[in-house]
Amino acid sequence: MLKLLLLFFIFFLSCVNADDKVAIYATRLSSKNGTIEASGGVSVAYKDYLLTAKRATYNRKTGDLELYDNIRIDNKGKYKILGNYAKLNIAKKEKSFQPFYMLDNKSQVWMSANKGGSKDENIHISSGVVSGCNPINPLWTMEFSSSDYNSQTKWVNLYNARLYIYDIPLLYTPYFGYSLDTTRRTGLLTPALGLSSSEGFYLQQPLYIAEQNWWDLELLPQIRTNRGAGIYENFRFVDSATSDGEFRAGYFKEKDAYFQDNNLRNQSHFGFNFKYKNSDFLNQWFHKNYGGQSGIYVELNHMNDVDYINLSSNDTINQTTATQILSRVNLFYNTNENYFGTYLKYYEDLTLPSNDETLQKIPTLHYHHYLNTLLKNHLLYSLDVQGNNIYRKKGKKVIQTDINLPIALQTSLFDEYLNLSYQANLYLQHSSFSGTPTTASKNSTYKTGYFARNYHTLAASTQLTKRYKKYTHVIGMAMSYNQSSWETKTGYYKDVADYCSKSENKADARCEFYNLSDIENAAKIDFTQYLYDDAQKEIFYQRLSQRISYSNSQQRYGELENELDYTVNSYFSIYNNMFYNYDKNRFSKIFNKISLHDYGLKLSASHLFKDDFLPETLNHERYTSYLTTSLNYVYSSHYSYNASYNYDLQTQEKKSASIGFMYKKRCWDFGIKYTENNRPILTNSTTSKSSVYDKYIYLTIVLKPFMKPRANNSFLTYKLAN
Repeated sequence: MLKLLLLFFIFFLSCVNADDKVAIYATRLSSKNGTIEASGGVSVAYKDYLLTAKRATYNRKTGDLELYDNIRIDNKGKYKILGNYAKLNIAKKEKSFQPFYMLDNKSQVWMSANKGGSKDENIHISSGVVSGCNPINPLWTMEFSSSDYNSQTKWVNLYNARLYIYDIPLLYTPYFGYSLDTTRRTGLLTPALGLSSSEGFYLQQPLYIAEQNWWDLELLPQIRTNRGAGIYENFRFVDSATSDGEFRAGYFKEKDAYFQDNNLRNQSHFGFNFKYKNSDFLNQWFHKNYGGQSGIYVELNHMNDVDYINLSSNDTINQTTATQILSRVNLFYNTNENYFGTYLKYYEDLTLPSNDETLQKIPTLHYHHYLNTLLKNHLLYSLDVQGNNIYRKKGKKVIQTDINLPIALQTSLFDEYLNLSYQANLYLQHSSFSGTPTTASKNSTYKTGYFARNYHTLAASTQLTKRYKKYTHVIGMAMSYNQSSWETKTGYYKDVADYCSKSENKADARCEFYNLSDIENAAKIDFTQYLYDDAQKEIFYQRLSQRISYSNSQQRYGELENELDYTVNSYFSIYNNMFYNYDKNRFSKIFNKISLHDYGLKLSASHLFKDDFLPETLNHERYTSYLTTSLNYVYSSHYSYNASYNYDLQTQEKKSASIGFMYKKRCWDFGIKYTENNRPILTNSTTSKSSVYDKYIYLTIVLKPFMKPRANNSFLTYKLAN
């Protein structure tokens, strides 16, 4: 014990003038010619480091501390460095190790090399190998000629790196850098590779830039050797505690041969998407302290054709494409009594060469006075006003104002078993036209006018709840009756109301501004029931709704709707929603979905049938019949399988299909997926196909922790054919 204390005292004095203090503990020591030797289990405490070895020597003249045999270094439990020899100079803050072995406890990444040395926070390593797998027969390794590691930033640089799967060389790169933690930082992301019989070799190498904590930028340059090249970017930002946004843009240029062979409308594809939301913009932007809630939501979209979406990645099956895109800006201010809002909507039809005749809502002004009560809550009223500027560059346009004022009386009888209400509905719409009508609608006079009406609604409802031993059953019944009172119309409404109120005339150009529905003398019956278990979890839900008309004897009964959601047990559920049309003696819509989730199996299958009862034309199909299925099966912690199949039964056309598997280990993931997908394209010809049927093979390789598994992230894609 005396020798141990003496050794500690001598070494402590030798470093007393330095900023860093070192403590050495050992069971035996000896001193000769200014060199102290310690053995019998040596421990060195320095800053946040703890070093252990079998023996050590310290030269008081040079300040060198040498450790021998079974050396371990622990830094707050984050990583360990092991070796047979280590030399440390505390004054110079230099360290060297032979051989070198480092293990990061959190990421389980290890590095082995012939020699390693460090100064301050930087560790320099000579030729060696790194991996995240078990050191005994690792599945993958990365060999390098030299490396450096910053223990403060947790960033590793490898030079002349060679990737091996077992002993098979797979990839060489002159430089490879990665992080051992999750700190956002600038660097290269996982590349995506592909091979297509029509588009050639595909390469996308993302670059991630994150120089500040409130924004990041992702650049995604890509090349398709037979088709062309382009670049996409995604800029994300958080500018305050209540707001954030995202700006995405892209450009792709087709090669002449591919452009001409596929008869594409555009040789260059470009577009942008901008999203922004702020939940307190009035107080934040104008430095006010309003008591209500304000908000703004911006979504701006523009593209010259759908290939802007198709080319954004190598995985088209999970992308949503449409022939019409919407841009919108919503602003509102809300209090307990009043709501003020304005909305702007702009539509782009990608199938049209120009959108000059497309109707836009720029803007809509909205005021709503929330439900208020009088006469001890028996009298209720609210007010809703909307003004719509329905605009287009060419053709007729209109400013429409809607005013809706419902006034209701309500009460309950029989100890609240029966609820009764009467509501008087006052409605007014005014239209003021401008612009020159197109040729198709010149027969309409488009006179400025208004439409006003009043109708009454009587309603009665009840709801009963009964508790059983294991369940709670809730049943409800509601009946309402609408009675038309009076209506008056002038101008445009007087000219077209009778014609445009018929469903078969809705597509006529003269009716494009007529958006009113007739109020019929009709009753509506709604029946609902719920079943809950002991934990108040919904087991069963059903809603049955029927409308009965008393002013239209030819169509007395409206469509009967039935909605059912049944959780059969913890792993199986059924959903159904259907509409039955009495006049056609057919179902107009049937939607069924089943879900199964148990024993690692997750199955979902749905079918939609819809009949609009309109005659079929070249551009319109009467029926919709669509099947959607998806299957995921987790066999074990290592193996999982997936499949999907989407089929249009009406056109007898497969829309998409896929099948694949994924193998996961602690240090790597490997997966293969075969996919077929019918994606839309924009061509010059109206007679040629407007879609392309692609076949892909996706190969996913994730080397952990260097690569992070992400949804639909494939390392290699092979496109079989169009």
